[in-house]
Formats: sequence, C-alpha cells, structure tokens
Amino acid sequence: MHYTRFEKARIIGARALQISMGAPLLIKPPKGCIDPVELAIFEFNKGVIPITVRKRGKFIKGPVV
Repeated sequence: MHYTRFEKARIIGARALQISMGAPLLIKPPKGCIDPVELAIFEFNKGVIPITVRKRGKFIKGPVV
C-alpha cells in the first residue's frame, strides 16, 4: 500500500505521540535511538504499525507497509 506524504506524516506523528506517552515499542530499537519520531519512522519503514487508514471511503486495516 502506498500512502501520500500527508498520510505518512499523520501515521508517524500519531505513533510518535504514542511512544512518547509510554506505549511499548513494536520492534527492537536501534542502539542509541531514543527520539520518538525516529522510532516511529523506523517502525513505519519495517511495516509493523497496526493502524486503520480511511482512503477514498474505504478502510484499510492492518500493518502499514
């Protein structure tokens, strides 16, 4: 699934907020990485963020890839 830059920014921002509020990480973080935004980008690139995206009136569930 391809996302627009706006959808990608929203997904990463939402996940970064969750991480900063104490949500557990879904992956093993890279050594020395503590920034929530970097961790969210890393999770996004690995495709492990479970989120539902509404696109063109349809709901897309499952991991973001």
